[in-house]
Amino acid sequence: MTKNIKKVAILGSGVMGSRIACHFANIGVQALLLDIVHPDFKESNDQGKRNKLVNDALKTAIKSNPSPVYSKKAKLLNLIETGNLEDDLHKIADCDWIMEAVIERLDIKQQVFENVEKHRKPGTIVSSNTSGIPINMMLEGRSEDFQKHFLGTHFFNPPRYLKLLEIIPTPKTDPALVDFLMHYGQRYLGKTTVLCKDTPAFIANRIGVFSIMSLFHTVKEMDLTIEEVDKLTGPVLGRPKSATFRTCDVVGLDTLAKVATGLKENCPNDEKNELFKLPDFIQKMLDNNWLGSKSGQGFYKKVKDEKGKSNILSLDLNTLEYREKQRAKFATLEQTKPVDDLVERTKMLYHGKDRAGEFYQKTFHALFAYVTQRVPEISDEIYKIDDAMRAGFGWELGPFEAWDAIGLEKALAKMDEAGVEVNAWIKEMISNGHKSFYKIEDGVRKYYDQKTNSYVEVPGGPELNLTVLNQDNIVWQNKDATITDIGDGVLNVSFHSKMNTIGGGTLQAINKAIDLGESEDYRGVTIYNEGQNFSAGANVGLIFMFAVEQEWEELDFAIRSFQNTMMRVRYSACPVVVAPHNMALGGGCELSMHADKVIAHAETYMGLVEFGVGLIPGGGGTKEFALRLNDSIKEGDVAMNTFRDKFLTIGQAKVATSAQEAFELGYLREGIDEIEVSRDFQLSRAKEAVLEMYENGYTQPAERKDITIMGQQALGLVYVGANSYMAANYMSKHDQLISEKLGYVLAGGDISQPTDVSEKYLLGLERRAFLELCQEKKTLERIQSILTTGKVLRN
Repeated sequence: MTKNIKKVAILGSGVMGSRIACHFANIGVQALLLDIVHPDFKESNDQGKRNKLVNDALKTAIKSNPSPVYSKKAKLLNLIETGNLEDDLHKIADCDWIMEAVIERLDIKQQVFENVEKHRKPGTIVSSNTSGIPINMMLEGRSEDFQKHFLGTHFFNPPRYLKLLEIIPTPKTDPALVDFLMHYGQRYLGKTTVLCKDTPAFIANRIGVFSIMSLFHTVKEMDLTIEEVDKLTGPVLGRPKSATFRTCDVVGLDTLAKVATGLKENCPNDEKNELFKLPDFIQKMLDNNWLGSKSGQGFYKKVKDEKGKSNILSLDLNTLEYREKQRAKFATLEQTKPVDDLVERTKMLYHGKDRAGEFYQKTFHALFAYVTQRVPEISDEIYKIDDAMRAGFGWELGPFEAWDAIGLEKALAKMDEAGVEVNAWIKEMISNGHKSFYKIEDGVRKYYDQKTNSYVEVPGGPELNLTVLNQDNIVWQNKDATITDIGDGVLNVSFHSKMNTIGGGTLQAINKAIDLGESEDYRGVTIYNEGQNFSAGANVGLIFMFAVEQEWEELDFAIRSFQNTMMRVRYSACPVVVAPHNMALGGGCELSMHADKVIAHAETYMGLVEFGVGLIPGGGGTKEFALRLNDSIKEGDVAMNTFRDKFLTIGQAKVATSAQEAFELGYLREGIDEIEVSRDFQLSRAKEAVLEMYENGYTQPAERKDITIMGQQALGLVYVGANSYMAANYMSKHDQLISEKLGYVLAGGDISQPTDVSEKYLLGLERRAFLELCQEKKTLERIQSILTTGKVLRN
């Protein structure tokens, strides 16, 4: 089946519906967002009043944080049309996909679908975003064509950020439609699409809510505080910062309770059915309307002291009274701090000898046993459970992947000791000599299939899987980076330093890859990694060490090396394409700005943030902004306005909240750089871009010597602005100094009239300003604050 999705209709503008509409607008698809007529204006002929409910919901969504849209510019928002279900339902005849997202009541959904059928064109996709009602129950009374084109499409909230899209067909759904949406969701919506059975709560919520409810019981049993649990179940375990209790506050305790109660009622044969019964402390919180963020308090409560300073209190689960937050500390967590590899860290956490280790064993054992019992009830394939938990709950390791990290047999032996029962197929698997749930064989990732008692290739996933490629195709590596042959004469550089910071090892790898890429054996280079973030920037710790020791020659050499490598990326004899994702800050941003082309994931948070540590961009970033300033000024433009915008972007350390915003801030270039919505296709698109440039006769660029700088004209603007900000107490004396250094480089120095200069000239100004700021005591204090506390110091 081939369909072209040009316009979608979302019926229901609640928290999910309005945000789903926003995400379709993000990818350039028109969205018709409809809801009921506002109850106060049913008799009105004023469309604005009749549509007040849907319009207010959309405005609330757009203002929410995190934002559901890539950019709040009018061009994107104009893709969303609003209306009501009485006056505008006929407009769905022009839509290619109609999605229901109304209240979770079967009778209301059936009524909506009855009205939909009066207007939809035959062959139009219809789906429900329900999270709890069986999909097949919605088919009653519908036509054959409707039933053939109907299924469940369960997005997770917030739909822009959570990657999971569960696809739930009915027995009457056209299999070709299922295949189409599985591909469309992955390729164009940027989702991990998981094909689910029509069982209660599908896959992710069934496992995720069990995990939370099981943890609630463990918390009481071990008498742990909520701070301790959130410390144990957050980033250290490869899970979101919101961990457990903060996540519950964000989701809403009422929502969690509703799903848990639904599972208890609808899964009577679940061996852990009793676990879905709400604990006493949860019921009391519900009775008190302590629902989390939506009610102002839940497990955490934000208050202000007598001085107006905000403070976060936490709930004592024994007394149900709020108190000052307590520090959580465990020896096992301290031991794992230096360990970046999550697989190794998970193993260490599980084998901890303190209460943390006891907690991990209890919770892992319960989770491992539960997922074995859900195969084949909710899924015949184990990889779907792992995919769903990674994409829907933000776990870096799914349950079976975590079990592999610990060791299948080692964990099972401890589970046997603890009397925790697993499904029979696990022991049959081991008796047949299979020792892990996953393995890489002949360059292919495979999962254990209990139906055939064999390993089967994991379908879907990235077109180019770097983890798999690195098994057999590594060309060169050091402790900070790896060069991999990704086929067709293209090399990839991936970082694996701490937070993927850029230091000597990564710079060495980039230069080595370009050396190879310029040879007859290769065609070009991509720079991409599968880490949580592309790069947090330059190695600030190294800069601090050189500065404290006053090793100025070594620091000058380090800065030159960084600048030279960026210029090598820009002016190599082979195409270099950078593919950033998530954080691409400081040096990560500078690297992207010097590429022939950037293939940025839609969720790329890019910015030159050096001002926060008392510095200016020193790896070519300031030079590059001066160059782009020159290139962006058209005849008739007010040059000083353009200068001010570029200056403030760096001076205010503006970070783009999406790749789209990176274009708006000038970090990415219109007509050259691209946005890729799906991480699964990002590396393959970057490789494709290298080959396109190579096959079109790539020519090594010539270094620029025609950059017109403004000199004193622009410097005057900088000095006046900095003085006025100082006088108004908007910046400190040190901020003023940094601003003046930044302005000096952007303006091209204290030159009396506009003059053409080279990139080397600007790099020299940039490097000197950077070194001079490194010699300032207040700069060192700022760097130390970032290194020790992670907080920006304003001194």
